[in-house]
Amino acid sequence: MTDPTGQAAPAQASNTPRPTGPPGVLSGIRVLELGQVLAGPFAGAVFADLGAEVLKIERTDGGDDARRMGQPFRHGDALTFHIFNRGKQSIALDLKSEAGLAAFETLAASADILVHNLRPGVPADMGIDGPSLCARHPRLIYCEISAFGHQGPMRLRPGYEPLIQAFSGLSSTNGGPDDPPIRIGASVCDQGTGMWAVIGALSLLQQRHRTGRGGLVQASLLETALVWNAQRADAFALTGEMPPRHASGHPSLVPYEAFDAADGPLLICCGNDRLFAKLAQELGQAHWSADPQFATNRARLANKAALFEQLCPLLRAGPRGR
Repeated sequence: MTDPTGQAAPAQASNTPRPTGPPGVLSGIRVLELGQVLAGPFAGAVFADLGAEVLKIERTDGGDDARRMGQPFRHGDALTFHIFNRGKQSIALDLKSEAGLAAFETLAASADILVHNLRPGVPADMGIDGPSLCARHPRLIYCEISAFGHQGPMRLRPGYEPLIQAFSGLSSTNGGPDDPPIRIGASVCDQGTGMWAVIGALSLLQQRHRTGRGGLVQASLLETALVWNAQRADAFALTGEMPPRHASGHPSLVPYEAFDAADGPLLICCGNDRLFAKLAQELGQAHWSADPQFATNRARLANKAALFEQLCPLLRAGPRGR
């Protein structure tokens, strides 16, 4: 860590050290992470898992907010912090001070990749935005993660996972037909954006082998959410109708959802007619495969209620492991 003046001291492990073993594929690559909570730290954790040296730069006044997101788990820090900061080393820098910025500049000169999810506008205020830093360090690959993207009228707005899920429509397509909009349990926007940042950085790393120059990677939570929701959003754009919600089911496959068995829920996924024929055989209903109502997936989509009138009682009558 550092003292409050911003002078960088030798880095210390932020939590779980990287396991010993053969070098990872990114061994010899140094990554600087200016990450808060999830999207940036998740990208940093992926780099660390791939064998890169990841130096996590934190504020001197408490560090990453994720350290306090929950009850103390180890060394006073919350479990969330440990999960998404595995294999890294932490350095505390006061980037509002000249000494802290100078220390950061020294680290940037030795880095291959920088990733951050700072609030939009903050890096430019400190003179460490992508164009400025890459001009000073042409080999640097600079990854910036934002909520709403680097262009458009909302580019400077901050955002969190639930807000982005709601804004993108993800929440409105999750859950059952009679449910209110529901947040997806996993932080798919944060973690997905971290993944896109890593993919972009690895692409530019390959390009740097040929050109000797790095570049800028820009990823956002909203763009990630729109990718995840593209199938439903495209359906709405093409048909003008809100896509129905299917709980655990699928809009295009039948049967492809959870059912109640005698001892608990059972998930059945018939992704094609061959699998449906095997299900029918297993349930002693081989004739379903020859029934024009059920023989093909399109027929089952049109006659879902009729199929379920027969299927659901059979499943409820026995245990899942029969």
